[in-house]
Amino acid sequence: MTIQIELVLLVLSALFFLSILAGKASSKYGVPALLLFLGVGMLFGSDGLGLQFENIQIAQSLGTIALCIILFSGGMDTRIEEVRPVMAQGVILATLGVFITAIITGVLTWWILGMTMQSAGIGFLTSLLLASTMSSTDSASVFSILRSKGLHLKNNLRPLLELESGSNDPMAYVMVITLIELIQAEKAPNYWLAGGELLLQLGIGALLGYLLGKLSVRVINNIKIGNDSLYPILVVTFCIFIFSATYFLKGNGFLAVYVGGLVIGNSKFVHKRSCLNFFDGLAWMFQLIMFLTLGLLVNPHELVPIIIPGLAISFLMIFFSRPLTVFLCLLPFRKMPCRDKVYVSWVGLRGAVPIIFAIIPLYHDVPHARLIFNIVFFCTLVSLLVQGTSLPLVARWLKLSEKPRQLKKLEDFDIDLSNDIKSVTTEIELTSDMLAKGNRLMDLPFPGNTLVVLIKRGENYFVPTGKTVLKDKDKILIITDNQEALMETYEKLGVEIENA
Repeated sequence: MTIQIELVLLVLSALFFLSILAGKASSKYGVPALLLFLGVGMLFGSDGLGLQFENIQIAQSLGTIALCIILFSGGMDTRIEEVRPVMAQGVILATLGVFITAIITGVLTWWILGMTMQSAGIGFLTSLLLASTMSSTDSASVFSILRSKGLHLKNNLRPLLELESGSNDPMAYVMVITLIELIQAEKAPNYWLAGGELLLQLGIGALLGYLLGKLSVRVINNIKIGNDSLYPILVVTFCIFIFSATYFLKGNGFLAVYVGGLVIGNSKFVHKRSCLNFFDGLAWMFQLIMFLTLGLLVNPHELVPIIIPGLAISFLMIFFSRPLTVFLCLLPFRKMPCRDKVYVSWVGLRGAVPIIFAIIPLYHDVPHARLIFNIVFFCTLVSLLVQGTSLPLVARWLKLSEKPRQLKKLEDFDIDLSNDIKSVTTEIELTSDMLAKGNRLMDLPFPGNTLVVLIKRGENYFVPTGKTVLKDKDKILIITDNQEALMETYEKLGVEIENA
């Protein structure tokens, strides 16, 4: 039976719309949006409304593209000056930390499955494969939850967590591929050769990501495109090129796109702001597509038999293997407070990436692949529910969150400055109290480094002068040098900072 493309588009639009509503609800009720995206997919799936989706190849392809875009976008949004102080910690957690987590979790998984599902006959290498799919923290989950919740963490914790989650997926991916090759090997596996190939892939990926990122910036700045709207498409082209070229040169494409994004995002190039905004939206769209696809792929009734081992593995990862790994990896950094390490341990979020990695054994027809997929999916749900919903609460308990002075988001002025411009902009609605000592712009007590550049009165906009007469309910767009100057402006005008 041929399915009409119009019907497919109708269903997709309904899925997208419900997922966006779910994302809106997530900010209100504190549930991670990604978990709700998964829920929408499961609702429409085989055990819900009966939408059948069992194409493993399409799911893996979508997951690969989505992860490529998300890692590249995460790299572009990461500021080198912010991660430089925690670079060593982040790199150790993203490499050695992933390896230690996989080993500890693999041993625990082998033991748990041996007690709870002895008849399945899960071997040690298969247990290591299962653990490796979950050994990295999920970049999509960490980026979206930390940013959507507006968490402001002390002691450079946020750059550390974003650096780790953005750069540790490649290590986990290489381990998954290596273990699949070892399991399917007809002769006795050569562990030293496998380890050497793992390090070689990571090294080639990092080097090519840096070099191709530099090349991309040079091309973007020197190519002359008549249509400015094509520059974001050009950056997407380089993202795809970096990933695919690295793959064919035997490197790790995921590490390459993250490093490439890091290099490009921290360089100056034309139309940088529009490219960053484009990738932010593109990354969210692919997260949505990825989670919906994974939700459709799972059969919830298959999760029932693995609830007990799934819960045991989940809580041992959350409360034992992840904390032990973090404390071992950060042992050389003695000046790092213990509560910081505790919080890093808690942000061991699992998300779509482990499920994508769990699709790879299905694609390669590895023994017990479906069991691996179901356990990983279940553990991801537990992680998002337990850790994802409690990140702000745990940060407050550990006294690591700080309440910054929030700027009022621009609502009436559609203006966005480049990150390279260090000035601060915001809008203020004037009141009669502010105009009590004079209603001309020159009468307001603005500091010398603060300018009013635009005024909105009703539906009309105009550029003011010092003699412009202001009215109650006027909205002014101001620009000033920095946050401190803005706070001085608020204080002199009598603006409540918490309502800003």
